[in-house]
Amino acid sequence: MAATVQTPADNTAIRQFRIETPAADLEDLRARIAATRWPEKETVDDFSQGVPLATMQALARYWLTEYDWRKCEARLNAVPQFITEIDGLDIHFVHVRSKHEDALPVIVTHGWPGSFVEQMKLVDRLTDPTAHGGSASDAFHVVIPNMPGYGFSGKPSTTGWGPIRIAGAWFELMKRLGYAQFVAAGGDWGGVVVEVMAGGRDDPDAVEPAPPELLGIHTNFPGVVPPEIDRAIQTGRPLPSDLSDDERRTTEQLAFLYQHVAYGAEMGSRPQTLYGLSDSPIDLAAYMLDHDAMSLELISRVFVDGAQEGLTRDDVLDNITLFWLTNTGISAARLYWEWLHQDKGSYVAVRNVTVPVAVSVFPDEVYQAPRSWAQQAYPNLIHFNEVDKGGHFAAWEQPELYASELRAGLRSLR
Repeated sequence: MAATVQTPADNTAIRQFRIETPAADLEDLRARIAATRWPEKETVDDFSQGVPLATMQALARYWLTEYDWRKCEARLNAVPQFITEIDGLDIHFVHVRSKHEDALPVIVTHGWPGSFVEQMKLVDRLTDPTAHGGSASDAFHVVIPNMPGYGFSGKPSTTGWGPIRIAGAWFELMKRLGYAQFVAAGGDWGGVVVEVMAGGRDDPDAVEPAPPELLGIHTNFPGVVPPEIDRAIQTGRPLPSDLSDDERRTTEQLAFLYQHVAYGAEMGSRPQTLYGLSDSPIDLAAYMLDHDAMSLELISRVFVDGAQEGLTRDDVLDNITLFWLTNTGISAARLYWEWLHQDKGSYVAVRNVTVPVAVSVFPDEVYQAPRSWAQQAYPNLIHFNEVDKGGHFAAWEQPELYASELRAGLRSLR
């Protein structure tokens, strides 16, 4: 996939970036979709065997006959994009300064199977809050990077690019952009990264003081599960008998997650085996859709029933097509391997974060963090709110609500 990047004068330069997709790449994509060899229909009437055939065939028809990547490309190119080399790797990012000079800088990090596309609906809402029912005092300068191996960022050729190293790169990026102090936000892997930025580690003895540049964080994927309970859920050992109803609900959600979300185990142990993600657009799409039960059901309704809720068909295919055109299915998957083998972390356990933390709980997330655990996990919890709609891809699916949570959650840090 081609792109226009300014020639750097040195390896710390910030170069302008523009997406330019060759027509041949899009023709190849359509040919591969059309040539898909389909399996038979699943033998159940629910989602228990994975992404239904009807969902994938509806997606394929739309992708082949109606979807237009050029619209997404033009929309992305309308926003300032850049590349800069950090720690030997090119990092691609969006950077939009607010017209309000007292705006608070924020770096927002996506997750898997996401990319910077996931947060693009936030840009105008955060930089120009007055146009969306907010106050000028709630404005943000917005930085949205692609993690290494994702989107237009470089693909690591050696091990070591896990959340801890990414966190260090984000500090360097914000420093390079001239921000002496800032806040950070994220969900999924982005939630892990922002807690690591705050000095958080699973091992209390490894916790580091948060750099003074970081004023606080917002997360919709908080690490709040007591480590002993997280281990019990994973191993099937008995849980404490004194859990509250909310805490027990969370343990049940996580038990389901650990048992049924096989992609995490596959990417965490054998990411290089997933060659189909680079060879078949339908395999890539199915793999990305099968992230969590609630998101899959929503996306299936959108494609099969024409439902209008949260994500649109174009939203879903913008992100999948970006993965296809950049051939990042496997390079993105390696982040799971890095976390489990190099950083040796848990996705949801307490990471001993001491900076100010704002938490937003979305009802269709893979687990709902109980207030009691959030209060224990974060000694400086400045915001906790359970919102009434939205799921795992909250910034993408409910951008207005997510932006409102970001404004409210981090307001006291201005």
